[in-house]
Amino acid sequence: MENKGPIGQFMLEHYKHFNAAALVDAAKGYEKHLAEGKKMMITLAGAMSTAELGKSLAEIIRQDKVQIISCTGANLEEDLMNLVAHSHYERVPHYRDLTPKEEWDLLERGLNRVTDTCIPEEEAFRRLQKHIFEIWKDAEAKGERYFPHEFMYKLLNSGVLQQYYEIDPKNSWMLAAAEKNLPIIVPGWEDSTMGNIFASYCLKGELKASTMKSGIEYMTFLADWYTDNAGTDGIGFFQIGGGIAGDFPICVVPMLYQDMERTDTPFWSYFCQISDSTTSYGSYSGAVPNEKITWGKLDIHTPKFIVESDATIVAPLLFAYLLGW
Repeated sequence: MENKGPIGQFMLEHYKHFNAAALVDAAKGYEKHLAEGKKMMITLAGAMSTAELGKSLAEIIRQDKVQIISCTGANLEEDLMNLVAHSHYERVPHYRDLTPKEEWDLLERGLNRVTDTCIPEEEAFRRLQKHIFEIWKDAEAKGERYFPHEFMYKLLNSGVLQQYYEIDPKNSWMLAAAEKNLPIIVPGWEDSTMGNIFASYCLKGELKASTMKSGIEYMTFLADWYTDNAGTDGIGFFQIGGGIAGDFPICVVPMLYQDMERTDTPFWSYFCQISDSTTSYGSYSGAVPNEKITWGKLDIHTPKFIVESDATIVAPLLFAYLLGW
């Protein structure tokens, strides 16, 4: 157990069976993948940023243990919201007992609930809105177009948010990503608070939809990135949760292989999913990894892992293992 800190040693000693053993196997597989010089994609679904995954993910980024991220628009923006408004968040541990009237009271106080955590609308959404609008407007005036994550990088790199920082900046995964200019794929960005706000400006005639690069452009960007970085061995795919954050990017391989007819395209060369989705309902998010073989995403020999557990518990443990904590 050399090179492992207390958390890693605890996992190796006690996580011997079932989902615990699957977690250790996945962590060892991830470590082996990187040791062989291959690259890794991490995908983020669910409310991982609001769950403060940045406390471990930011260091994964800084130590080059991930080379590209795919995430929902919510995860993209909610890391920034936590960065600038953390002290205004409210935790509601008894959320299961809230009545409709109590939920309405939260709304009237400007608190939007995500399970046990309430995001403050004024301090989080609106604090970002006035600054990001200026960046959107400036790009449009210059005839420039960018991806959603590139606009967020511009916002972070401008320094205008530093006056609001309420957490240690080292715990923001978006700040770590911006410092490295890490490529990020954000499929379905329109389904986010900032996406809704951008659409409202388009409806008011203050912005053009074309100023924001589209999902199709994200796919073509990813196709080029995969081609340039996969070599002959492929890229690893570490999926947290399900949904579009994972479903969208994993399709780049069959698209290149089948639709572009680039038959030398390597399959994803490592696959792990942390999921609580149930297979029997026809859910793609709950599908066992072998189903992806039939879609031309994974090879027969791709190392495959599935940890059926709560990602807010499991992902920080696996990252701690990789970081030697």
